[in-house]
Amino acid sequence: MATIDSVTNTTDAHADDSHGHDHDHPSWLAHHFDSPEQQFDSGKLGIWLFLVTEILFFSGMFCAYAIFRMLRPDVFVGCSEFLNTKLGAINTGVLLFSSLTMAWAVRCSQTEDHKKLVALIATTLSCAMVFLGVKSIEYSHKWGMGLLPPGSYFYSAANEHPTAQQLVDIHGFSESMAYFLTNSLYFICAPFALVAVGVLVWLIVAKVSGNAFQYACAKPLLVVALSFFGGVGLGMILESGGEHHDGEHVAAAGDHADAEHADHAHEGDDHGDADHAVAAADHSEALADEVDATMVESPLGDDYAAVKLLAENETNTGLKDLVAAEQTQQSIAKGKVLTDPSASDMGITAVEGDVNTPRQAGVFFGIYYCMTGVHAIHILAGIGVLVWLLIRAVRQDFNRQYFGPVDYVGLYWHLVDLIWIYLFPLLYLIR
Repeated sequence: MATIDSVTNTTDAHADDSHGHDHDHPSWLAHHFDSPEQQFDSGKLGIWLFLVTEILFFSGMFCAYAIFRMLRPDVFVGCSEFLNTKLGAINTGVLLFSSLTMAWAVRCSQTEDHKKLVALIATTLSCAMVFLGVKSIEYSHKWGMGLLPPGSYFYSAANEHPTAQQLVDIHGFSESMAYFLTNSLYFICAPFALVAVGVLVWLIVAKVSGNAFQYACAKPLLVVALSFFGGVGLGMILESGGEHHDGEHVAAAGDHADAEHADHAHEGDDHGDADHAVAAADHSEALADEVDATMVESPLGDDYAAVKLLAENETNTGLKDLVAAEQTQQSIAKGKVLTDPSASDMGITAVEGDVNTPRQAGVFFGIYYCMTGVHAIHILAGIGVLVWLLIRAVRQDFNRQYFGPVDYVGLYWHLVDLIWIYLFPLLYLIR
């Protein structure tokens, strides 16, 4: 009996010790850690391993960028003209400032400055929302112009902003897709507007019901939700006075050519329509004589002279390539030696300057949307985690011994900012 009591007492004492060990732990210290330092170091190792996987993930896209840019540098330089450097620079400054506020928030969590911690996390969130607001202006503007990935690319310098009906009739889009492309900004802003309205309702209900904690959470979150529309307004101001891109240059060149054509037409009127017609006829006859003297037998037949005359217009790149290829074939048929082996592939070098094609410009914008879109998704993920931190900061969960979550999220946020610092010059400043 004494033995049974002894064993029972020993078991109870061991159970009390084991449970007492758990009770000695603070609420923020997980039961499988012996000390706050061990918990912090374990979390730090985990977040660094996660960031390594993120770096590997983005490295694949940077490699794709490097390969395509190496193959077609002219496409990247030309298409970068469509990107608004001012918007990219503003977003870069916003993210750099958010890194400052995030690092400052980590310090405030260590010093238990709870009010300043809440304000700094809210400021970081507001910067993230401004970034997305500016980016929504960039995306919607390009979608409306047709600067899309291959398969959907339809940009035309002659009609930079087609209507929804033109997208259906000319480019073959469905009515719903055409409506989305021409009104994409409203679709992007709609979820953020719903969030702002929801937070406003939450704030009013918390105020009326006298729930101080919920009111303290909803008040900074309402400012954060409205910051998105501040970014939209900023983006609209900068985009309206934005940069000239290739389409504008093409339009300006076309106006200049029309002006020169009008001057020549005016001079022709002064000299008489008859002289102009005679000169044109003589020019055609001279070209025909030159063709007859130099050509063997052209697949184009009698149309070759007319095609060559039309190819003198710089805008007829297709006819210029056709004439160049025809001349190369005639040279080969006559037994001439081509001094440049690449001359047998005439036409490719002639269109290098024309990058406005779905196959070329579409690839650039496919890479652009892939890299910036994935980065924006990481911004959204960071916003979600920062909202969680903000609520915990209002609850004053962090102290000198427990500030790990703020530090871990700060490391993630710095990586997201660092990736954008690479994206900005590679996409916006390559010209």
